[in-house]
Amino acid sequence: MRGSYTRRNFLAMGGGLSLAGLLSACGSPVVTSLTGGQPATADVIFWHLFGGGDGENMATMVDTVQKTTGHSVESTLLSWGNPYYTKLSLAASSNRPPDVALTHLSRLPTLAQAGLLTPWSDTGLGQLGVTQDKFTPAAWEKATIDGETWALPLDTHPFVLYYNEALAKQAGLLNDAGDNLVDISGQERFVEALTELKKASGKYGVTMPTITDPSTVWRWFYTVYSGLAGPIVSDSGTEVTVDDDAMNEAFAFIQSLTQELGLMGGSVTPDLAKQQFSNGDAGFLLDGVWNIALYRDVKDLKFNMVPIPALLGDKPVAYADSHALIIPKSSARSAEREGYAEQFIQGILGQSAVWAGGGHVPAWLPVQESAEFKALSPQKNYVDAAFNAVYDPAGWYTGAGSDFQNQMGGVISTVITGATKPPNGTSQIKRALRQFASTNAPVS
Repeated sequence: MRGSYTRRNFLAMGGGLSLAGLLSACGSPVVTSLTGGQPATADVIFWHLFGGGDGENMATMVDTVQKTTGHSVESTLLSWGNPYYTKLSLAASSNRPPDVALTHLSRLPTLAQAGLLTPWSDTGLGQLGVTQDKFTPAAWEKATIDGETWALPLDTHPFVLYYNEALAKQAGLLNDAGDNLVDISGQERFVEALTELKKASGKYGVTMPTITDPSTVWRWFYTVYSGLAGPIVSDSGTEVTVDDDAMNEAFAFIQSLTQELGLMGGSVTPDLAKQQFSNGDAGFLLDGVWNIALYRDVKDLKFNMVPIPALLGDKPVAYADSHALIIPKSSARSAEREGYAEQFIQGILGQSAVWAGGGHVPAWLPVQESAEFKALSPQKNYVDAAFNAVYDPAGWYTGAGSDFQNQMGGVISTVITGATKPPNGTSQIKRALRQFASTNAPVS
């Protein structure tokens, strides 16, 4: 039936993953997990998908947890996106997964409904104090499906508004203290702010990737649309629930910024967006918090970050996703290893002030409300975005790095660039959604 999943269903979703490709890392914990017994190379086997600065932060956190718990941890970095989730599903389906793994919450429904995870209620995490009241509500809600919680959110990473402090000051957009933007909520006020920033920069009021980056385009559009209407699909992605009027209005607004108003470039690659914001050719940047590192070391650029204001609706909305910790189900895992895994999760959550260095908002409230986190700038300025988060609608085809985001973003880009009129964009989105919604979850 559509909307229901089995281990075999989910195993087939990754598709095209050859055994030869897996064996190319012969002797690694990944291969051991998939082709042999549960690895016994450490007390906790942990899989994640973080390289770069996030990877360094995660390594620091893991090292600290090893020292505090006295339990050894073997961390394995796997390729981001579909390859990661395919390998994770293969390992869990063969009853030889890692003890703990990372997931995006946008990918969680399919993992949970495939029966690949251990629910929170079947663990001892509650006895360790890892309970609902200690998490950002929106993240905990996304981690809960049909009344059962399947993951422990590590963070919220929202889509936000970066601003050039010097240009904002020149445009008269800073408060009396000079340390934050004035209220620019509402379509009219937002456009006025962009107009003043365009005068200050001499080129554009705002920039973002509008081509060759469908995921970013999708995040921008869904932020705007979600201020007016609810999810575009429901019932595990099997029913299309687009509000035509709201979608037409959202499309008209984002197209107006690049076309008739000329406040944003219409054909901007990720590299060009970075250049425009870094050089002061645009006063605002629309992007995810995870790109904070791209701008920290830009010479002579002083910037801040805040939640995107309410635009077409009355309340602010922030497209977001979350990284979360999961315990893949395994009947071969001993009670002792289960306990080690639970202590590892508790320890990683407690170290999430380190994780916030990459721009992420800790989902663990004891850290989010701590003096250590509140001393971080600009992270402390956009915490509200984590409470206004809207995630990808639930469906087997949605989530981080999915073809869904690529297809949605592809249509949205043509509207932003002026190649497609708003009503036609709505029709194309609905046509693509009907195709997704009418397609059964893949089977082997």
